[in-house]
Amino acid sequence: MKQRNVIMYPLANEKAVRLIESENKLIFMVERTTEKKDIKKAVQSSFNVKVTKINTLITPGGKKKAYVTLSKDTPALDVATQLGLM
Repeated sequence: MKQRNVIMYPLANEKAVRLIESENKLIFMVERTTEKKDIKKAVQSSFNVKVTKINTLITPGGKKKAYVTLSKDTPALDVATQLGLM
């Protein structure tokens, strides 16, 4: 799957900001058919970070969220600032 088709957009709601600050996680809306390994590759190459874990969730509306945990040496706050979320 092509990278530009994997990540649709980052989330910047209250919960997402709390996760960025407390757990070093980012939340992205992704294509529903995307696998975790494809999400990991897309995030790592797009933002030049190291991803340690991916959790996914299908919302009641049928969309897919990816909770991306970054390594300790890569602050999620820096990536969020780069994306314009903070």
